[in-house]
Amino acid sequence: MVSLKDVALRAGVSIKTVSNVVNGYQHVTPAMRERVQQAIDELGYRPNLTARHLRKGRTGILALAVPELGNPYFAELAGAVIDAAARHDYTVLLDHTGGRRDQEVLVCQGFRAHVMDGLILSPIELETEDLLARTDTAPLVLLGEREYDAPYDHIAIDNVAAARLAVRHLIDLGRRRIAFLGARRESARRPAHLRLRGWREELTAAGLPCGDDLVVGTDAYGREDGARAMAALLDRDARPDAVFAYNDTMAVGAMRTLVDRGLRIPGDVAVVGFDDIEEARFTGTPLTTIAPDKAAIARLAVDSLMERMAGAGAGEPRRARPGHRLVVRESSAGRPAGDGS
Repeated sequence: MVSLKDVALRAGVSIKTVSNVVNGYQHVTPAMRERVQQAIDELGYRPNLTARHLRKGRTGILALAVPELGNPYFAELAGAVIDAAARHDYTVLLDHTGGRRDQEVLVCQGFRAHVMDGLILSPIELETEDLLARTDTAPLVLLGEREYDAPYDHIAIDNVAAARLAVRHLIDLGRRRIAFLGARRESARRPAHLRLRGWREELTAAGLPCGDDLVVGTDAYGREDGARAMAALLDRDARPDAVFAYNDTMAVGAMRTLVDRGLRIPGDVAVVGFDDIEEARFTGTPLTTIAPDKAAIARLAVDSLMERMAGAGAGEPRRARPGHRLVVRESSAGRPAGDGS
């Protein structure tokens, strides 16, 4: 294994100079830095990141806890977090909470505090009192739709505005009976409530119906949940001409039901999802969706942890709002069936 001493000998400098270059210290002349870097490249030297972190009293590991790694959105987000952490020479430990409060509390309270320097958590069931009771001192950054009155940084897109953008798109296409799939009946504070609110606000502003007959509640957000919710909606008296689903996996399930019922997408029913997972581009009818900036979410979360670990930004928690955009594909293109205008 190539050592700092080997690099120093090749470059004809001291070990301290090589260390200064490797650690990015500024008081090294450009010529000297280039000389050392050439030796590093020739020898293939790789710094011992573990030793570097330990010298700073750190482990070099961040934890990312999400509700469901099998959900493509969280898998893609995890990849973005891993990439963002790597730019800081950090490794990411993944945790799967199942969206259960006991597991989220366990992670939040630092049961792995001895192996991680900071935690990024996307909670589902966690409550504000759980966060206020937290005793672990490792920095914590929250992701997702849940909002908390707690002293921790929170990174999330504007879900209300994003939902309104999706619904406005459907309205502009001439859709007039737009349903929402994925409401959670047991608690208005759990995920879906902000997207449901955006759906309702946009329809209300347009003078279109937004009653409970156009809302289908679910216990989860997978493909099967979307398929069942769509079936329940179609079994009601008046069929919608468009559907806005809580996420893409539900939208994919809903489209399967529409096809099984002999309905055309988007001719009979237009469909819009949320998350822009890779699968959305490759469904039988490519899915129109809201695309959160996952790379920005990951970067902001990791940067926030780094700043907190460095002792910077102490004080009020930050509320960062990464961007989002509407990606229009075939599942919403065109006019409703029978509309000759």
